[in-house]
Amino acid sequence: MNIDEEYFKSEEFQELLESYEASINAGSNPFMDADDLVDLADYYSWQGFDDKAETAIDYALELYPASTLPNVFKARKALAEGDFAQAEFYRDEIENHDDPDYHYLVTEIMIAQGDIDGADHYLREYAKSVEPDEYEDFVRDCANLYIDYNQSEKAYEWMLRSRGDESDDFKELMARTLFGLGKYKDSERIFNELIDHHPFSKHYWNALASAQFMNEEYSNAITSSEYAIAIDPNDPDAVSSKASGLLRLGNYEEAQKYYQKYCELVPDDEFGFLHQGVCLVNMNRNEEALPVLRMALAVAPKDSPFLVQIYQELAFCYGALHQVGQAIKMLDKTLKLDCDHVDILVVRGHILLQNNKIAEAEESFKQAILQSNNAPNVLLRIIVSLYDNRYLNACYQMLLKFFQLVRDYYPDYKSGNAYMALCCYDMGNAEEFLKYLRLAVEQDPKEAKSVLGCLFPEGTPISDYVAYMEQRLSTN
Repeated sequence: MNIDEEYFKSEEFQELLESYEASINAGSNPFMDADDLVDLADYYSWQGFDDKAETAIDYALELYPASTLPNVFKARKALAEGDFAQAEFYRDEIENHDDPDYHYLVTEIMIAQGDIDGADHYLREYAKSVEPDEYEDFVRDCANLYIDYNQSEKAYEWMLRSRGDESDDFKELMARTLFGLGKYKDSERIFNELIDHHPFSKHYWNALASAQFMNEEYSNAITSSEYAIAIDPNDPDAVSSKASGLLRLGNYEEAQKYYQKYCELVPDDEFGFLHQGVCLVNMNRNEEALPVLRMALAVAPKDSPFLVQIYQELAFCYGALHQVGQAIKMLDKTLKLDCDHVDILVVRGHILLQNNKIAEAEESFKQAILQSNNAPNVLLRIIVSLYDNRYLNACYQMLLKFFQLVRDYYPDYKSGNAYMALCCYDMGNAEEFLKYLRLAVEQDPKEAKSVLGCLFPEGTPISDYVAYMEQRLSTN
């Protein structure tokens, strides 16, 4: 689908839209060019009116059965649904095999089927026939194909074939490509340049917020999303982006409000209900969280990528309300799903421990350790569960054994010191607290901030943690 937001807002397109809808509402089909009908279908899809988009495209094919763009639209829809045979059918209906969009469709079907190298070879052969004045557009189109299928490395290869494209379209594509490669800071820099040219583009502000979020610049991401919200207060992407930034900063109350608004804007998306529930659970408002999480489950499709997390959050919620049977029932629903089953065993053990079912919790933790082959991250999660359930002495003793294990078998594993520091802090052991605080700051500053940040004034740099605590403890 081609999204040209500026064109959709233009007077030219608005006149086309009004003319088309007036005819449809009057019960007649207007005679229009195939390209105009495809633009209308793109617009309707962008607005979420899939039935109207389908009507426009079907009418285009009725008028122009061999036309390129209507068949491309249908083929891409089939690809989105995983129906390769249908996509190939519409490809073969196209009459003009010299049309670049025909070649792009041939390539896209290959990419969708996983034949990345075959698609690349096809495009390189086709490149030999591309006119010099069309070459830059061709490079962008090729890169776009790969980006649409999360093939960022291939997209980057094609971007490097450019001979010096300074257009905003090229810059945006490069920013998206760098984002896909995990180069979030570089992506952020380019989106900032684009915003300088288009300060009222919510699309660019949202993209900037995403890059900042992935680079863990949550405060900056929130600010960028606020600019997008100022441009369009009801933009779901901006509202969701701000909510996610607030959630990462631990501002659950504000985050919950924005997720609630997102749910009002997109009531059939389980993502919003799930994360609204996460916020409520973190605020210990479990009775309020239950109906929200049940709604997430109700609207989630069977293949939802959030299904496992929904079941886990429901389990946590039921566990906190001491409805252990219901909690375990939720976890059992993940047994046939593609997920980390060791992680589920740890969650099961945590909920059982939370409800004083110690023997059953031990068995669940034991199975997690065996199935993970003593993986240190699994052991640490179990230890954290002991801390969360206030088994402080057991937590302390297990951490001592844990550190010996990682010294002997995983010398590069640096996590865990922050949890030991927190445990010692709660046990009133100031000397050991400072020892493990120093190790945490030195070896895993990210964990130190995440676990121990609550002990310091907001905004305290991690590099100041030790000095701050030494001063604080010396005056007590």
